[in-house]
Amino acid sequence: MSKTFQPNVAARLKTVASLMPSAIAIAEPCGAVQIDGTRSYRATTFDALDRRSDEIARGLAAWGIKPGMRLVMLVPFSGQFIELVFALLKAGVVVVLIDPGMGRRHLVRCLSESEPDGFVGIPKAQAIRTLLRKRFPSARWNVTVGRRWFWGGRTLNQILAMGSGEGTANAVIHREMDDPAAVIFTTGSTGPPKGVLYTHGTFHSQIDRIRERYDIHRGSKDLACFPLFGLFDAVMGVTTIIPDMDPTRPAEVNPQRLIEAVNQWEIDQAFGSPALWNRVVRWAEATDAERPFPTLKRILSAGAPVPAETLERLRKLVHEDAEIVTPYGATEALPIASIESREIISETGPASSKGKGTCVGSRFEGADWRVIEISDEPITDIRQTTELPRGRIGELMVTGPMVTKKYVVRSDQNELHKVSDGDRVWHRMGDVGYLDARDRFWFCGRKAHRVVTPERTLYTIPCEAIFNSHPKVYRSALIGLGQKGQQVPVILVELHPEFADSSPEDRESLANELLALAERNPITRRIKRVEIRTEPLPVDIRHNSKIFREQLTAEYDL
Repeated sequence: MSKTFQPNVAARLKTVASLMPSAIAIAEPCGAVQIDGTRSYRATTFDALDRRSDEIARGLAAWGIKPGMRLVMLVPFSGQFIELVFALLKAGVVVVLIDPGMGRRHLVRCLSESEPDGFVGIPKAQAIRTLLRKRFPSARWNVTVGRRWFWGGRTLNQILAMGSGEGTANAVIHREMDDPAAVIFTTGSTGPPKGVLYTHGTFHSQIDRIRERYDIHRGSKDLACFPLFGLFDAVMGVTTIIPDMDPTRPAEVNPQRLIEAVNQWEIDQAFGSPALWNRVVRWAEATDAERPFPTLKRILSAGAPVPAETLERLRKLVHEDAEIVTPYGATEALPIASIESREIISETGPASSKGKGTCVGSRFEGADWRVIEISDEPITDIRQTTELPRGRIGELMVTGPMVTKKYVVRSDQNELHKVSDGDRVWHRMGDVGYLDARDRFWFCGRKAHRVVTPERTLYTIPCEAIFNSHPKVYRSALIGLGQKGQQVPVILVELHPEFADSSPEDRESLANELLALAERNPITRRIKRVEIRTEPLPVDIRHNSKIFREQLTAEYDL
């Protein structure tokens, strides 16, 4: 490693800014859409992003912020959000990133348990923090992004003023690869959210592998429909175009706003959840839109599997040679694997629809995995595991430089998820599935969601695929009622929007059709109860794709 190498991941922004200072780093919409479909954007160059984040970092240091302090970010996704995260990283701060969609109870508890030294937040967030200040006894370093009222601390403008006169001071505090960089919370889709410790080395590993696997080059333009990917864009020299949408509700996006942005900026890359792309596909079919995204050559979709049918339709909307990829991983370990749409459409998708699970593809460079016997008990040492042969469904565990080593909030979960192997740490993904002869992993669902009946164990993804093949079914959820080992399997069904208002008689008829469909497949023939819901299935706010099956089980298991 070069002596000049700066392990602080924010130093990458400085490198990019030196190579392409006048290129646009971030563009966010402002003002109304014009008659011709264009709109005004507020643009920030890489040089401006680097300089302003430098000033904030120097201001924080001048105020008294020390490396290693934990500061919570409570600022909506925007260019300013990206700027602040880089400033905090440059200052050596451990940035606490939390999903506000996890609900107030989880949110307050997670923030309290992260033991922050302060908050960087908009006035509303600071007001709530002040009302709950007893929950945050160490939070004395608070920066208000906007107008400050009665809660003390500093405003962002004051921090900028303190840092603007320190132009010769090095804004990027030296960090080591193993030094903490962030605490990022899981969605809590299978239990209480957990705070995952990211080091600077974790981020470096993620950036390098994403860039290399997907051949991402400086000068690309990314439609960042998933907010955090904007941070990766900046250090890869990619322009982040922030779309006109609510990032917490991707399933409600207006596709026309995306089309306008893509065509105005000639965007060649987009990152969004499966729920977003499903919305786009259905809109395009309803309006007979012909290739509305002609410049898109790379689409990344993460958070949940994307059906082959959706991918096939999506390919007709983008550049003919576009790559549509679905990276696989988790907050604790990302990226682990990836698969391209053509492989899904031609090979793995048809198998998935027959209940074989969802193939997530081949491993990223440096990642290692194995499938072990399923256990709900702690496993602290690799010698306590039993590896299963190819084709057998078990529990997936992974290791590699992109795999985090511990939780620092809900650290009691470490013994259930982290396994020691000499100098390496394996992470138990909580996913079940199997490896095929080509070392591809086939995802069969979450371990916590498996349904154990007296006769056999049922896994969510293979079972749900059988029901999802019906043209009226948007998605379904397998739940088990009763105690493990004696559970009764139930399928809950959400219909496509055009069928959502069907009559009780039609829903009963459809339920009978689905039961007959289940009877014809050995995977599902033990399922004797189907419920057609009039309300959408509850899903996570981050991707609008992960179904909250625990919530459903509590609702039906009365």
